[in-house]
Amino acid sequence: MFSPTQLRVAVCQWRRRIGHFDTLVSTRIVGKAASFFRTRAFLRARRQTEVFARMAAAIGQRSPSAAERTPVMNPYATARGALIAPRQSIIHSHFDVESHSPRNRLLAWRERVGHVIDVVPSLSDLKHPFSASIERYSVGRFVFTDCRSDAMWLDRSLARISKDSIRTFAFHVFLDGEVDNVAVHASQRNQTTTSASLLALHLGQPVRMRRSACRVLTLFAPVEVAAEIFPDPEAMHGRGMRNDSPLTRLIVEHVTELSRTIHRMDADLAEQSLRTGVELLVEAFGKQAGLRGNARAAKRAAMFGSVRRYIHDHLFDDSLTPDTVLDALQLPRPTLYRMFQHEGGLGAYIRHLRLRQAADDLAHRPHLSVTDIAYGTGFSSPSDFTRAFRRAYDIAPQDFRVASRETGHILTPA
Repeated sequence: MFSPTQLRVAVCQWRRRIGHFDTLVSTRIVGKAASFFRTRAFLRARRQTEVFARMAAAIGQRSPSAAERTPVMNPYATARGALIAPRQSIIHSHFDVESHSPRNRLLAWRERVGHVIDVVPSLSDLKHPFSASIERYSVGRFVFTDCRSDAMWLDRSLARISKDSIRTFAFHVFLDGEVDNVAVHASQRNQTTTSASLLALHLGQPVRMRRSACRVLTLFAPVEVAAEIFPDPEAMHGRGMRNDSPLTRLIVEHVTELSRTIHRMDADLAEQSLRTGVELLVEAFGKQAGLRGNARAAKRAAMFGSVRRYIHDHLFDDSLTPDTVLDALQLPRPTLYRMFQHEGGLGAYIRHLRLRQAADDLAHRPHLSVTDIAYGTGFSSPSDFTRAFRRAYDIAPQDFRVASRETGHILTPA
């Protein structure tokens, strides 16, 4: 019924639970291990394995098998049975569409990167030659990619976000080419038409953008790393900048050198280099937002933190408005507006947070009606909620709830 490897893994999982790492798996124990598969302890371990697999998929890395994760003979046990920490390694992969037939290359690329973001081809795009390749390095909590590709449209929709658990940051550094037409909502007034050489994206928020033929280096990092520097890291989403300052030139130099040497680094050095790159990028975006750099910026960051905490504490109160925030915190109106200018103003920031929470409820709480969700997230009426949701995401709440349960991609017209 079960293979010897499965039986050995089961015994190792059981031994891990009771703490006996320093003994080997005997043949007699392995022979009786089939009964373990029927215990509640194994079911819990199996569920944990599935959770680990989903977490690994969230950052796009291969999930190690149970046999890899739990060897039969523990190589990290000393002679006295004490454990030493295993050395982490760099996981590298390479993909190039040249190995596919010309007519299937764009679709192959779409399949390759589809675990993070959707490639949105038009019908005419599928008829033209397409070239793309990517080197991917995963180490610790960081991922680094070196991508060369032809032009394309990319989209990470709210419906897509509701189906996965990817909530990391992606910092793009373009060595050749650039990105433009970055839209963080469906509404055109939130679209940035200016091109950028550096771009910050929070993958827990929707985005649509056009990427020219380019070479782009991308650093994927946990939100917690960005939060160590930027007071509200999710507010960096969609920010772009040109490579026209000493700090941005240092960033480009650092990640370029990283792309040349990461394959020769040990894992600890690579992880530290990736963290340094992320910290430099967050520092640059913090300075752009006026939240880093001097005493005035520190004061602004403190005010921003106070406003953000107040909003999160009262987000679902239907009385929360920019005026109530001004009255509660006694801040000048122009200062408060400039602080949230990137989000379209404080009112837009509040509405966006409510809509994100509402979208999550629509996708994951099917027992709640749209009316309950509207009132529960601070909207004054279901009709106001429906209008705001449609204006922000170009889809009605009821249709989004249906779409979040379905899979598939849509071709845009030529």
